[in-house]
Order: sequence, then structure tokens, then C-alpha cells
Amino acid sequence: MDGRGRALDNIFVERLWRSVKYEKVYLNDFQAVNEAYLGLKDYFEFYNHRRIHQSLDYRTPAEVYYKKTVYT
Repeated sequence: MDGRGRALDNIFVERLWRSVKYEKVYLNDFQAVNEAYLGLKDYFEFYNHRRIHQSLDYRTPAEVYYKKTVYT
């Protein structure tokens, strides 16, 4: 799937996983898969509904996607 023009295709996913690793995974010492699952579930809830993003005009991804404020 690599080829000319493909470098930017995954930039958004790559940035997301960088954030996940640096803000959650590397800061926690998960001892079990279930513990990691719950920690990541909490992080994605935070990332999508409470964490504002500069590139989204300081709105959350949920606000942009649903075009309304989900959490205040």
C-alpha cells in the first residue's frame, strides 16, 4: 500500500497513536491486558469528548463530528 503520494494518508492516525503512547501508555505500568483495555478506553473517552484540539478550533472531535457540544 505504500507508493507515491501515500506519505500523508496515515498522518492523522500516526499522530493519534503518538498521543496515545505519550499521554497514556508510557505513563502507566499496565500489568494485565484488561487493565490496559480499561485505561485506553478511558483515554479515548477523554480524547474524543473532553480534550480540545488546536487544529479543530479548540473544540473536541465529538463536537466537530456531531456539530454540537457533547460535554460542557
